[in-house]
Amino acid sequence: MRSKRAINLLLIATLVVIPIVGFWQRQNIYDWAKLYGYDPPAAIASLAAANTMNDHAKHIFYVNHPELVSESTTFRQNCSSDEQTIILGCYHPDQNGIFVFDVKDERLGGIEEVTSAHEMLHAAYDRLSGDDKKYVDGLLQDYYQNHLTDERIKQTIEAYKQSEPTELVNEMHSIFGTEVAELPKPLEDYYKRYFMNRAVVVAFSQRYESEFTSRSAKAAQYEKQIEALKAKITAKEAELRAQLERIKAEQTRLDSLRASGQTEQYNAGVVAYNAEVDAYNTGVAQYKRDVNTYNSLVEQYNAIAGELKQLYGAIDTRLTTQPAR
Repeated sequence: MRSKRAINLLLIATLVVIPIVGFWQRQNIYDWAKLYGYDPPAAIASLAAANTMNDHAKHIFYVNHPELVSESTTFRQNCSSDEQTIILGCYHPDQNGIFVFDVKDERLGGIEEVTSAHEMLHAAYDRLSGDDKKYVDGLLQDYYQNHLTDERIKQTIEAYKQSEPTELVNEMHSIFGTEVAELPKPLEDYYKRYFMNRAVVVAFSQRYESEFTSRSAKAAQYEKQIEALKAKITAKEAELRAQLERIKAEQTRLDSLRASGQTEQYNAGVVAYNAEVDAYNTGVAQYKRDVNTYNSLVEQYNAIAGELKQLYGAIDTRLTTQPAR
């Protein structure tokens, strides 16, 4: 009887321990189930390798069965948001999936890598313990409030304050980790949990971002030159019109002098008249050169604007209207 009771007690203890162990190991059990038999597609494995994700980061990334989606309608079905917003990736909370838009424009190489790293960091943030999250949140807030100088990043954070105010620190966690080159040592040490060389990810970000910023800067330069030249041309045109009126009036006067036989007065006025005509013709020639320069600048501006439109079009996943049959 004593032996039977011991067995019964052991069985009861086992039945109690199994749920407790299951509760504490639920994340590992969930991960094991999600990764069982999972073999990341070559494109996904390539993104992880390019980002120098370590084993821990790859684990988080692969648990979410990331997908590279090339069709915008399908992508939007998986990553729903405001139709006025361009998005390139999304993470479904509780480790329920990562989706990345497959950008085809070769000029934007690196954008998929950065998006993948960005979404992986969302999943990583989701897994932080309460104490870890409190610590990391403090680091992120301190950097944002006291050390962030990049105006583009500041504007990005401001946009998130409007669109996702409750997820602001979460977004900082992904943005700072993938787009800011130099971070305070505690933050750099933290991101080593996920990347063997975070600088590689930031380089991807800088590379594709420069495709936009360099063209935007050039367009702004052209726009400034165009506006200045337009003002010069407008003023010169008014000046030439007034000058032409004076020439016509003088021509009428000289013709009258010659017709009335006032040869001396006529000859005295011819020199000044010819000088005025020469000045006018010189002004017209310069005016035409300025107009040609203006037209050339407009062409260059339109070319740059066209390239920017193409680049934005390559990442625009918003749904568009479909033609009727």
